[in-house]
This record gives sequence, structure tokens and C-alpha cells, in this order.
Amino acid sequence: MADGAVDRVRSFNRVVSERVGALNDRYLARERPLGEARLLWEIGREGCDVRQLRARLALDSGYASRLLRSLEAAGLVTVAPSADDRRVRTARLTRRGLVERDLLDRRSDQLARSFLEPLSSSQRDRLVAAMAEVERLLTAGLVEFRDVDPADEDARYCLGEYFAELGRRFDGGFDAAMSTEAHHHQLRPPAGLFVVAMLRTEPVGCGGLKLHGREPAELKRMWVSESVRGLGIGRRLLTELENRAAAAGVRVVRLETNRALAEAIGLYRSAGYREVAAFNDEVYAHHWFEKLLASGRDRVD
Repeated sequence: MADGAVDRVRSFNRVVSERVGALNDRYLARERPLGEARLLWEIGREGCDVRQLRARLALDSGYASRLLRSLEAAGLVTVAPSADDRRVRTARLTRRGLVERDLLDRRSDQLARSFLEPLSSSQRDRLVAAMAEVERLLTAGLVEFRDVDPADEDARYCLGEYFAELGRRFDGGFDAAMSTEAHHHQLRPPAGLFVVAMLRTEPVGCGGLKLHGREPAELKRMWVSESVRGLGIGRRLLTELENRAAAAGVRVVRLETNRALAEAIGLYRSAGYREVAAFNDEVYAHHWFEKLLASGRDRVD
């Protein structure tokens, strides 16, 4: 990575932290710093589990507790066990907290306007467009990949969304029972593996591998949520799966796909997959692909 790129990011961070008031312990001219103000916003009108707050904001548990205690002491927040599960602590805004949040909301709008008002119309358009692009790219960087059991709650959510989308897009719908097998036991080590892409606390993608020793592995159930498409998550997920296959000693990855999934076909081709003759009897497939993972001189027969 070029030193110049790192310097540019650091310069950007300094300007933004100064411009948004992150250096001031009285954010938006109130009695609290930015961290506490952000926590008020995230708790919201409906309240939020403390565990979710920590995960959503990537806060250390000790620091999050200190912020919540400070807000409690100010009479803005209450923290108590959830009515549904006593093991779960839920933060809720008090009446004073709701008033404070509304005030911070209005002042945040004023701060945003102060960014735009000194600029010409064309400059405003450029700034807003640049901010949208920066937000998308930074969001993409927050996505993490986790190896999970395919029966895990997040995995089941992704698979449900995947099957529902295929049902919408395939001619005649989609019936998982008619598709090439990829049962849970086939996507668990050592027979295979399953990966979920997580954005903060939300599952936004998945993919699995069926392993057959040194024989070609099969890529299965690859899906990315519409909410994050265009961020490069699909390519990163594909690379993660390929890396895991290579670590298992696999040289070739195979997959099949339907002609309705034009974006997926484009991704596979651009990632180095070449179309081959059908290697299974998948009823929903129109295209079969494979890729040699190693960079050596070995040839795929």
C-alpha cells in the first residue's frame, strides 16, 4: 500500500474530526462528547439491547458501560433486564433523553447544512456525491467473514433469502428439493464449510464449499444481499471461499449457475472462471464453471 494513500486518509480523518466537532467535549454545544451523543441516537425511540449497541458501534464493553452510566447519571437513559429475556440488558431513553435526542437531531441537521451552505451548487453536488461514495466504501470495509455451522441462525437467514430470491428470478420458481444436494452435513467440516458475511450485526451474504479431498471442490449457495450489492462484497466472499479451498489442498473449484443470474455469471468470469461442459445434472443450471486456484503450470483437464 502506497504511503501517499495512507497520508491522504489520515489528512481526511483530521479534517472530518475537526469539522464534525469530534475534538470538542461539548458536542453540538451540549453537555456531552460525541460518543455519548451517538449512543443516544443509536438507542433510538424503541430502545436497544446493550449487546447490540456494542456490536453496532464496535465499542469495548467497558467503554460502552461507562458511556451508559454517564447517560444514566444525567437522567437520559435507563438500563434494565429485558422483559423477554432477563439475561439481556436493554437501554431505553427517558423522557428527558427523548427531548435531548430530538435537540441533537436538529443541531445535527444544522451542522450538515453548515457544510453545504458556503459552497456553490455544483460544489454541493460534488461533496454530497463524494460523501456517498466514501460511505459506501467505508461500509464495504466493515464487512467481516465468519465460518459458521449452516444451521446457525445467521446462516439460516441467508439461505432463506437466497432461496427466496431464486424463486423470484428463475423461470418457474425454485424448489430446493430438486436442486443438487448441499445438505447441512455436506457443508460442515470435514465434508465442507459455510461462510457468512456480516455487516456489524447483520448477515448480508453467504457461501459454502463441498470438499472432496484433492478433487475439485464445489461452490454452493453463494448469495449477497441487495442492500450491499455494488460494494464488492461478492468478489470478496468468492475470494474468501477460494482461499479456504486452497488451504484445504484443493486446486480446482467448480460451480454451476442459472442464466437468470447475469451478475453472478459476470463475477465468475471476471474472477478467472472458465465455462466447461456440464459436470453434474443440476436441473436449474445453464452454465458450469471451474477455476484453477494455484498459479502454477498445472492444467485443468
